[in-house]
Amino acid sequence: MVARSSNERTPTSLHLLDCDILVEPGLLGAIGEIVTRVAPAHRYVIITDDTVARLHGAQVIGSFRSHQPIVLRIPPGEMHKTRDRWAALTDEMLKSACGRDTTIVALGGGVVGDLAGFVAATFMRGIPFVQVPTTLLAMIDASIGGKTGVDTPAGKNLVGAFHQPAAVLTDPRALLTLPIEHLRSGLAEAIKHGVIADAAYFARIAAALPALLYDPAGHAMHELVVDSIAIKANVVSDDEHERGRRKILNFGHTLGHAIETASDYQLLHGEAIAIGMVLESALAERVGVAAPDTSRRVRDVVESAGLPPACPATMAPEPLLALTRTDKKARAGNVVYALPRTIGAMAGANTAWGVHVSDADVLALLRETASAA
Repeated sequence: MVARSSNERTPTSLHLLDCDILVEPGLLGAIGEIVTRVAPAHRYVIITDDTVARLHGAQVIGSFRSHQPIVLRIPPGEMHKTRDRWAALTDEMLKSACGRDTTIVALGGGVVGDLAGFVAATFMRGIPFVQVPTTLLAMIDASIGGKTGVDTPAGKNLVGAFHQPAAVLTDPRALLTLPIEHLRSGLAEAIKHGVIADAAYFARIAAALPALLYDPAGHAMHELVVDSIAIKANVVSDDEHERGRRKILNFGHTLGHAIETASDYQLLHGEAIAIGMVLESALAERVGVAAPDTSRRVRDVVESAGLPPACPATMAPEPLLALTRTDKKARAGNVVYALPRTIGAMAGANTAWGVHVSDADVLALLRETASAA
């Protein structure tokens, strides 16, 4: 189970497996002090991107005080989460004489967290790392649960490893520097958490939109971050390596990842997942596992968040279907979906939380939605 404690809402701490999760405004100024305590090392390596380095780099580097960290920067964007970038980072660490007594700090959004985590998982067969998420998506989803990896031309996150961080250190004030489109992108994962596990949480998000987007440092956003982390952490604590219930976190991601790949990563991750959730909830109704009106309710909240509810008109159904077959959830050539039964509960409890759907049903849905666009 996930242990959770709070003191008048801030700070909030949770514990997931061997990982401490702390949510506290102003935490960026104390990152070095905490990292050197929870993951002591001879060397510290901060992996970040150019944008985050400009916004938060000096504050985080300065927090290490007498421990001068090595800073490795990558360009921002999903297109840089590659095996080549992983190789370049590991080569830089080797040139800097980093050994197994090194701790990596992932400072940034989901791309940085996934990539830095994969470097940590594989460098000298695994070294500690700490997640310091700076985007809403990373705070509530990507940094929680120990999934790390890189993309390939065939699809998203197809090369990776499970590697739990020593800690996740979240400063909600970082959201003040986030463009609104990235706030929207993060909200897609919050909406997902409500659909898969908590109808009341879903209703709170629906009631708070769109105003929630314009007060990223407010009470409502802070509560959203904490509650979303708790939902994901509780799911992961039951099934760390995704052999059962953790599969429900993939709602929206089978078609969403296909859409994101087809866009050549021009769509933000959350934008693609929003479209995937609308499509997959409609698919759930189509095959008879979801209550009527589930898809309409998902679509309404997606649109209230300013997220796209449908594929770009340039995306043809057949290539999207082909991309789903390379998804990590495919088994023996069959694509398995995480589908809702209703808002707050998922189908598939008797089939390891996966629902087999025929290509014919998926293609028919994609063609119908394309013709209606």
